[in-house]
Amino acid sequence: MLNEGTVAPNFTLNDKDGNAVSLSDFRGKKIVLYFYPRDNTPGCTRQACAFAANYDAFMSMDIVVIGISRDSTASHQRFAKKYNLPFTLLSDPELVCIKAYDVWQEKKLYGKISMGVVRSTYIIDESGVIIKAMPHIKPDTNAAEILEWLGK
Repeated sequence: MLNEGTVAPNFTLNDKDGNAVSLSDFRGKKIVLYFYPRDNTPGCTRQACAFAANYDAFMSMDIVVIGISRDSTASHQRFAKKYNLPFTLLSDPELVCIKAYDVWQEKKLYGKISMGVVRSTYIIDESGVIIKAMPHIKPDTNAAEILEWLGK
């Protein structure tokens, strides 16, 4: 994980519609940047739906929500449509952003060790500095914890 107080690495990735989106596009706004392993898996679906359920609260605070995984833009498009996700999903199949944010790590599942995306969230301030780093978060409570931390 990157440390709080670090300037958030800029990136440009494609959204679900194939449009290039850069972190710098959102300068002047707070950003919730969350990394998740895979579309349409139980935990990732619950996490995305929790962000969708709380989306109005994020919008009322002028906060941008962005989810990033290795999935393709087509996968993101199906995922967003299936669950009516109103926020931006970005595709990082080359792991450029995922590695820059240090969330590509060794994982252990059923005794097997492999590399993968560790579910993590960053809150980035209006000037592009990480103000909160949340490693190994729980998908069901992540959105609510962020809102609580932000004082909503």
